[in-house]
Amino acid sequence: MKWLALDIGGANIKAADGEQFAVSQPFPMWEDSRHLVDVLRTLIALVPRATHIAATMTGELADCFSTKAQGVEFILNALNVAADGRHTRVYLTNGRLVSLQAALRQPLLASASNWHALASFAGRYVADGSGLVMDVGSTTCDLIPLVDGQPVTIGKTDTNRMINGELIYTGVQRTPVCAITQLVPWRGRKCPLAHEVFATMWDVYLTLDALPEDPSRKDTADRRPATKEFAHDRLARAICADREVFTDADARAIAEALADAQIKKIASIITQLVARLQQPPHTVVISGQGEFLARAVLERAKIKTSIVSLTRELGPELSSCGPAHALAVLAKEGPK
Repeated sequence: MKWLALDIGGANIKAADGEQFAVSQPFPMWEDSRHLVDVLRTLIALVPRATHIAATMTGELADCFSTKAQGVEFILNALNVAADGRHTRVYLTNGRLVSLQAALRQPLLASASNWHALASFAGRYVADGSGLVMDVGSTTCDLIPLVDGQPVTIGKTDTNRMINGELIYTGVQRTPVCAITQLVPWRGRKCPLAHEVFATMWDVYLTLDALPEDPSRKDTADRRPATKEFAHDRLARAICADREVFTDADARAIAEALADAQIKKIASIITQLVARLQQPPHTVVISGQGEFLARAVLERAKIKTSIVSLTRELGPELSSCGPAHALAVLAKEGPK
């Protein structure tokens, strides 16, 4: 029995087989939803032996859909077509894998369910006592408390999880820099950031060499390649400047200030979350392409704990596709 899991997001779609295969495909749902079937079919074809499909999603929040329920229905209908008759299951936020028909009857349990799959998988690294999962991706940071290996969040929906500090809508790529702070250093003074999507945190971490350049990726703020050269231009525009007056030293100073502000923001929230737990976490499981940010946050928040890195445990590809890998493993293992 070969499973392939799909994590269908609003900006990226990730696939994994629970073994060594994992891939992430940029997909702006709000622009390209009509091509969802084709993209899903392409990803499924990468694992031709897979006869069973499991899915989780966050793409229902894309603003091409009037409601989350409409988004869930659209995604599940596309999945049904793309699966081409394969046995297909959908993961719910209560931890159950159900049929497409059952998921369509309870769309709000199917929406934004990938965090629960990741936490349920990561719980094996914190089988006893209090723990925490910290997954930092391109768009969000999930903070998921664990007790004896099981997720114990207060919130189940994105809104309630944000209210309770369990979901922070900031990540290492897509977050606009103007959402991080109001002022950045500029040659001995403080300059306001333009309230426009001129640059994102991707440009910050490209400048600081925390994320690798990828000239093939053009899903940046200005649709030019994800390289340090163009990141420099994008950061310049964030203060309404350009490359003729904006030096590499300027770019690095602003990038360092923005990274520090993001660390501070997340550290403040995680400190409050840990304070309300009955016991401090003795282990934090970190995952996602922003593991470097997770480590910096834990250090800033002075949370002294054992750290389990899914990048170290599984490899960078599987860690960056953590919810998809987790779901494939859970599907193969079956009900507990």
